[in-house]
Amino acid sequence: MEPNKKKVLRKAPPKQSARMVETIYGCKWSLTVYRLLALEINRPGEMVRSVEGLSAKVLNECLRKNVEFGILERVSYNEIPPRVEYTVTKFGEKFLNVLEELEKLQDEIDQMNSQ
Repeated sequence: MEPNKKKVLRKAPPKQSARMVETIYGCKWSLTVYRLLALEINRPGEMVRSVEGLSAKVLNECLRKNVEFGILERVSYNEIPPRVEYTVTKFGEKFLNVLEELEKLQDEIDQMNSQ
């Protein structure tokens, strides 16, 4: 190799963000939860009642993963009966934009494949 030539190091894939996307798409309810939040349905009980086939157990696991990733924020109110609501964080808004771009890319792929 010539002395003035620069070496290019192998680029590694983004570990955490790739795992987030894989986990979110792996949970079949996450995208539905985001749609519910966009419709201002942000309480778990209301979410379960709004979607046929969604159980409280599965919803809670989905919400927990999203909170752990920082996509959603859990807000607890000190009331009787207890009230919990979920909101999308600033980081979550960025992440949802990435998911939207992935959906657009998939639409383009589908169009190319149907021609």
